Amino acid sequence: MGETKQSRPVIKRLTGWIRKHYLPLVGLLATLAIIAIVSIIYIKNPNIFKQLEAYGYGGVFVISVFLNATIILPVSNMTIIMAMGATLPSPLIVGLVGGIGAGIGELTGYLGGRSGRGVLSKTNMYNRVEKWVKRWGWIAIFVLSIFPFFFDIAGIIAGAMRMPVWKFFLACWLGRTITYVTVAYLASLGIKVLPWLSG
Repeated sequence: MGETKQSRPVIKRLTGWIRKHYLPLVGLLATLAIIAIVSIIYIKNPNIFKQLEAYGYGGVFVISVFLNATIILPVSNMTIIMAMGATLPSPLIVGLVGGIGAGIGELTGYLGGRSGRGVLSKTNMYNRVEKWVKRWGWIAIFVLSIFPFFFDIAGIIAGAMRMPVWKFFLACWLGRTITYVTVAYLASLGIKVLPWLSG
């Protein structure tokens, strides 16, 4: 009986250590693995996005997940959303499916921030976005995801600040869906979206 009472603090300390040291490392490694896999797939087959376009809305979803999961790929997701919005029957569905894929893809930045809080160097842009996210929370994530110029930084900051993942995902999904539906509808009408938006 005395042994079990003494072993409880040891188990509690051990689980606390694992939570503090091991799980963040696993999360960071998983994030890096996802980015590496997506990059390798693209390097081995640079035409993969053209091939995925043939799958319609499912292709939009997969492309959106891929392109939002990493910033390494030199392909603009706005360009692909425009092309799909102009060719598929429903630009609304293109935007909705692309927004869901974007929300899922952006979770890599969130997980990276949640796992490796001290990894990023704090530039002026990082500090500015961090202030916005601290002050406005999920609303900042929502607004920044509509205008995706430096959204990867916002995702990392949200993860590092331990924003609940469901709030991050919903804010990101809503913001990107608004952007993607707008871009897809404009493309379906034959209007070219300004080059500054294709980030």
